Amino acid sequence: MLRRSPNPLYVQPKLYPVDEHQISLDKVDANASYVILKLRQAGYKAYLVGGGVRDLLLKQQPKDFDISTSAKPEEIRSLFRNAILIGRRFRLAHIRFGKNIIEVSTFRAGDPAQADLIVRDNVWGTEEEDVLRRDFTINGLFYDPENETVIDYVGGYPDLEKRILRTIGQPDLRFIQDPVRMIRLIKFCARFDLTIDKPTFEALLGCKDEIIKSSSARILEELLRMLESGAAKPFFHLLHEYGLLKPLLPALASYFDNTPDNEILALLCEIDAQVRKKPLDRCVLIAAVLFPLLRHRLLQLAKKATRPFHLGIIQDEAARIIDATFDSFFLLPRRIRGIVISILTSQFRIQPLDDKPLRHPRIPTDPSFAMAMQLFKLRAGIQPDLLPYYLVWTEAGFEENAEISDHPAPKRRRSPRKRRPPPTDLLRN
Repeated sequence: MLRRSPNPLYVQPKLYPVDEHQISLDKVDANASYVILKLRQAGYKAYLVGGGVRDLLLKQQPKDFDISTSAKPEEIRSLFRNAILIGRRFRLAHIRFGKNIIEVSTFRAGDPAQADLIVRDNVWGTEEEDVLRRDFTINGLFYDPENETVIDYVGGYPDLEKRILRTIGQPDLRFIQDPVRMIRLIKFCARFDLTIDKPTFEALLGCKDEIIKSSSARILEELLRMLESGAAKPFFHLLHEYGLLKPLLPALASYFDNTPDNEILALLCEIDAQVRKKPLDRCVLIAAVLFPLLRHRLLQLAKKATRPFHLGIIQDEAARIIDATFDSFFLLPRRIRGIVISILTSQFRIQPLDDKPLRHPRIPTDPSFAMAMQLFKLRAGIQPDLLPYYLVWTEAGFEENAEISDHPAPKRRRSPRKRRPPPTDLLRN
């Protein structure tokens, strides 16, 4: 039973039965159902919430099944031996079932009208308070698997039917409270082809400069997830069109502005087609976005150069391109940076900058070379004249389905050197 809360912001929820929403229980993760059942048996409220409910209503298979509950994080951990607590800004529990993780958060309370950046969000509340502090109406739906009911406090169900994207509460305040919501807004537009309602869109354009107040780690994770999503091309196109690419990645935005034939968008189109079949390593995805910038830079330098570039020079320029692109806001992990440099440099090993034909290429021992070949194959998808180079390497022994490793080969351990006995003449002395 849903009980009326003392919260003055309380709104009467609308309940949608199974014959209306048509969510099949078979589509709900069995581990998520188990977690909800165990929380309820312990006397707590618990619902499936957020993107999982949204995706089920859109007839898509959710990637994650998140749960919201009245139980506090420590109470969740005491119920589940396989639970760990994470996060300071947003304390929640991860309940592990092998490789599958069910994320469980406690109902939060917050002031939707307060125009301050949220730095901590650990004030516990009721279920209706929890909904009112969420980002968009389509993400503010609860699903009760016990009676198969969708619970809607914010009008998210009709918005999903009309494919409209709007914030919960005043949009400009919600973007100021958490600017990452603007990235998420563009993400949902790209993934689901939604229409942004007018007040939300106007707030997006008015608050875009607030984006640099966000956590760079959170935004980088959102960008990488979108590269993996199968909707990277529309996402980056909208990110640039709505003015958020420039404060985050100014070098990339400048390329978009000055390059009518946008090779990055063409590569993203190839990536979207590929990741729907088989995922690509994040290092390959980052290198694909950066490669057109690197090639443009090398072609400019080649006009002034008196002799051909060797791979060492190309490697240095690849490092400069990475730093010039990311260092304005993001901190790219060192391991990823090193692999991306190798992938970019290898593009000019696979196809030399002077386009000279390769006769007897040798497969490098570099463990990231297979990732470099993946990027080259993506490039060949938009430039068919590159295919002969790809075939040369496959004929030389490169295996397209070879296992990719981003770890260097282990060094051979040398046996300890035996100490030579001192000269006999020294012993005599």
